[in-house]
Amino acid sequence: MEQFLAQIIGGAVGGAAGGKVVKGSDMGNIGNLIAGAVGGVGGGQLLGGLLGGGAAAAGGLDIGLMLGNLVGGGVAGLIVQVVVGMILKKIRN
Repeated sequence: MEQFLAQIIGGAVGGAAGGKVVKGSDMGNIGNLIAGAVGGVGGGQLLGGLLGGGAAAAGGLDIGLMLGNLVGGGVAGLIVQVVVGMILKKIRN
């Protein structure tokens, strides 16, 4: 469950950043957060499957795994938000 939450949070942060940094991809705050969170979960699951996903340490929380999920979710969220934002901009114009 912690991995899933880290992916959502990382993705939402990445999506918010992508909307503000990449010109022409902003979908508004809520749109950026939603696209980022969805991308964070999808990318985090994909990355976990490719790298072997590992389980949390017995009886505790694996900080390295948590940080990996945050960063992976953030990058995936940023990418998805930028792509979706640019597609929507092209459709609207």
